Amino acid sequence: MSYEPDFLYDAGPTGCGELIMNLFLTMKKLESGQIIEVISYDPGAREDLPAWCRMQKHTLLERSDSGKTSHYFIEKG
Repeated sequence: MSYEPDFLYDAGPTGCGELIMNLFLTMKKLESGQIIEVISYDPGAREDLPAWCRMQKHTLLERSDSGKTSHYFIEKG
């Protein structure tokens, strides 16, 4: 399934701590129900982002991987 994001955040090779902090600050600007697409080249994000979504009560709608690049569609809770 494909989602139409309200915001795109390209995290590039940013590691876990910095990626999560930047995403946290970006999500604060969004309204509940809006969707953000996160692009990450950090393999650790594949485990970190789903866990972070659960803790923050956001919904991970979809994750797709293409080589070393992952796309995450997250709905703000």
